[in-house]
Amino acid sequence: MGILVKSKIKFILFEPSHPGNVGAAARAIKTMGFEKLCLINPIEHPHSEARARSSGALDVLLNAEVFDNLHDAIKGCGLIIGTTSRTRRISVPITNIRETAPSIVAEAKQNTVAVIFGPEKSGLINEQVDYCNELVNIPSIGAYKSLNLAMAVQIVAYELRVASEALPAEIRARNLASNEDIELFYNHLNQVLLETGFLDPKNPKQLMRRLRTLFNRAQMDENEINIMRGILASYKIQQ
Repeated sequence: MGILVKSKIKFILFEPSHPGNVGAAARAIKTMGFEKLCLINPIEHPHSEARARSSGALDVLLNAEVFDNLHDAIKGCGLIIGTTSRTRRISVPITNIRETAPSIVAEAKQNTVAVIFGPEKSGLINEQVDYCNELVNIPSIGAYKSLNLAMAVQIVAYELRVASEALPAEIRARNLASNEDIELFYNHLNQVLLETGFLDPKNPKQLMRRLRTLFNRAQMDENEINIMRGILASYKIQQ
């Protein structure tokens, strides 16, 4: 697996509740050739149980970045993938990790990619899904829809490694807009829609969530986000 791809895919554990899973996740990604682990609000870091379970991947565990919110953890990422074990009412695309892995690896040739895993008990909720361009799942039988966190990390890391080794060299990734630019666009869009009266100021979240889903699905590149910001700015000029 190329060093560039390895260094541009980061595995993010959102509020993991079991320190042992954190250590096991560090070991899981290292065995597949990855090294970037991020933790959001872990119980304690580095926890003694996490150290014990990291077994040979203590460097990955100790070098893990720690954040207190998802927004900061995904800063600088061009593609954001969430993991889920259930369907969602709002239609963020959900695909099988094996089907999606080649496109994730292709993007990692040029853009930093975040793969987010939710808490063991609840998984990702809508507020975290709002940041995602896509959701992926790991197919399993109905009685076991949810996997252990470290197991899920291991399977996703494995599929990404396999995809990276099989990816044709001629595939080129688009220069996706950064998460910071995307968030600036959403703030701009929210402001303009409030000013035009299209957005109900008493209940803006539902419509904005659907609009975020729409644009996240599009995976806009830098030129496209600049076009959208220009369209929104033209409203101000006409006032």
